Amino acid sequence: MERYYQEEIETASREQIHQWQSERLVKQVQNVWENVPFYKQKMMEAGITPEDIKSVDDLHKLPFVTKDDLKNCYPYGLLARPLADCVRIQSTSGTTGRRVVAFYTQHDLDLWEDCCARAIVAAGGTKDDVCHVCYGYGLFTGGPGLNGGSHKVGCLTLPMSSGNTERQIQFMTDLGSTILCCTPSYAAYLAESIQERGLGDSIKLKAGIFGAEAWTEEMRHDIEEKLGIKAYDIYGLTEISGPGVSFECSAQTGMHVNEDHFIAEVINPNTGEPVPDGEKGELVFTCITKEAFPLIRYRTRDICILSREKCSCGRTHVKMTKPLGRSDDMLIVKGVNVFPSQIETVLMNKGYPANYQIIVDRVNNSDTIEVQVEMTAEMFSDNLSEVSAKERELVNALKAMLGIYAKVKLVAPKSITRSEGKAVRIIDKRNLYQQK
Repeated sequence: MERYYQEEIETASREQIHQWQSERLVKQVQNVWENVPFYKQKMMEAGITPEDIKSVDDLHKLPFVTKDDLKNCYPYGLLARPLADCVRIQSTSGTTGRRVVAFYTQHDLDLWEDCCARAIVAAGGTKDDVCHVCYGYGLFTGGPGLNGGSHKVGCLTLPMSSGNTERQIQFMTDLGSTILCCTPSYAAYLAESIQERGLGDSIKLKAGIFGAEAWTEEMRHDIEEKLGIKAYDIYGLTEISGPGVSFECSAQTGMHVNEDHFIAEVINPNTGEPVPDGEKGELVFTCITKEAFPLIRYRTRDICILSREKCSCGRTHVKMTKPLGRSDDMLIVKGVNVFPSQIETVLMNKGYPANYQIIVDRVNNSDTIEVQVEMTAEMFSDNLSEVSAKERELVNALKAMLGIYAKVKLVAPKSITRSEGKAVRIIDKRNLYQQK
């Protein structure tokens, strides 16, 4: 445990963090200039050379990298080390077009697992814990990242992967799992399944580390209440390394970015200009310690806010809010920006479970949005007038939140397919028109 709460690193002064980041950035820029033709070309087009980057204060001079760049350079175009030095790949879960493939040296894996270990320790993990990892394994980064972090902390690690809920609960009860690592939607499903089986008193969980999909504070509180745990957020991207880029501490007022490995910026997504701390914008990351696949000023498309205010946990690394939405895949309905998290907040404030789907379509050249909401057994009724009244109530609440009309359809309990990985929240049928 002591290895992964390094006071000299995690409570370093802002001056020390600035020095680390400056030294490592300068080396990394020289590295990609010499070893990655893509970066050299981008920098030349921007009219800069490594000599122009003297500290982190010069970061804004460097050009951005986007997911399209990664796809265009697939598979080896962004490698900064010989392939012989690489020991693993991970890949995004995208299902269309070229995938994004990230490469790792052994040193990269060690640093990634260190970051995940910090997240586990921040959630109260020690070598005496049983860490139950039911993120997916394989190409998805969730399972391998938390698995390696758990090993480094010294926890007994259960590499469950996703699915087979009966087995999940059996091992959870038989082996006394104390820390649960999975997507929040699967945590909600596990909580529901445990309650149905009357096994709440047999569960020894104390904490959960949940990420890989958006979730609201309302969903956090619901999971915490049902599982009797404290739920911690964790953030990461395959392109950057995986989970552990940032993580929540006991204060739960944002996720600390591992600033000794990553430089975080927030920019105006329209102009590309940096915005001050405390203002909302698009999150951008620069990898300053990665060897095989270092990304410079990578636009994540996640919308968030950075804060350097003092944290009660003692950590001094900058904190980011959980993603507030996306600058690229947010829903634009009738000209209005709509984030699924807004809809989830309304539903959970009204007492509905976190099982819903948002269906967007285009009828007669006009956008439509329908929210299908699953009722609990207590809410369910065959009385159509009662159901209609509840639907109207939600329609009004959603209109107040979103500013547009959204049709609401209440559906029977358990009629929306449960997720054992990332929940499918949005069905945008308008994409079908775009593909014709």
